[in-house]
Amino acid sequence: MGDLNFTGERRAVLIAGPTASGKSALALQMAERHGGVIINADSMQVYAELRILSARPDAAEETRAPHRLYGHVPASRRYSVAAWRRDAEAALKAAWGAGQLPIIVGGTGLYFKALTEGIADVPSVPQEIRARVELWAEREGVPTLHAALAERDAEGAALLKPSDRTRVVRALEVLEATGSPLRHFQARLTEPPLIEPDQAHRLVLDPERALLYARIGERFDRMVEAGALDEVRALSALGLDPALPAMKAIGVREFSAFLAGEITLPEAIERAKMETRRYAKRQVTWFRHQMADWTRIVPGDDPGLLLPG
Repeated sequence: MGDLNFTGERRAVLIAGPTASGKSALALQMAERHGGVIINADSMQVYAELRILSARPDAAEETRAPHRLYGHVPASRRYSVAAWRRDAEAALKAAWGAGQLPIIVGGTGLYFKALTEGIADVPSVPQEIRARVELWAEREGVPTLHAALAERDAEGAALLKPSDRTRVVRALEVLEATGSPLRHFQARLTEPPLIEPDQAHRLVLDPERALLYARIGERFDRMVEAGALDEVRALSALGLDPALPAMKAIGVREFSAFLAGEITLPEAIERAKMETRRYAKRQVTWFRHQMADWTRIVPGDDPGLLLPG
């Protein structure tokens, strides 16, 4: 095993991509071939109670290479991008200190932005405001929120697509909480990047849509067979606030509705598959616009070819 083809001692591989695109398998192949440590960058795979529904690596996969930041947070905790960045920094330093290659893999774009661009000085938003804006989005739709944002911050709204739920909701949350546009805070960087572009091999898995959707369906069927329903039943028994991030994982709401007798199990499964497809579509769009300069690859590409040496 030789050195990778980029400079610096703080080298790393970053693998982003939509759900079910094969990121974890690629990361594991790279880790085995190049002596790597796999670091999670998926906002749901951090939760201990969501091993199945978040498609975390299983025990056999975890024995093949070191895995970090998987299942290390209780579902009762509201885990933030800033908290992940702190944990990722510690994991990166440990890997570099041991002479190992960090391979950061996941589908949460904001985690990668915090890693490569830093974190802006944005005030925390009270939970009641988050809940109110989320409810507003669910009841009236994201385009309505975008129109409301445009009335109060025309310049900021012009930078966002009316269908971009995550960014529109975030902009309104901050505006509601502080009275100031989000872009004012984003201009003030408080946490610098942890990885520089010339020290990273940045990859985005970009599968053909029909293949991706087929994989989503097949994987969710495997989740059901592996006990996803029991996982939701156990999570529900904790009596957690439904506004917590872990409670919004795809499958939780759908299976909870089945357990409450509101829909049938086949309906719950199909709804969860449909929501996963929608989520994957949003991820693909986000990566296309936010990671335009990353290398695109398709599932099945040989990591040995991508990382010569």
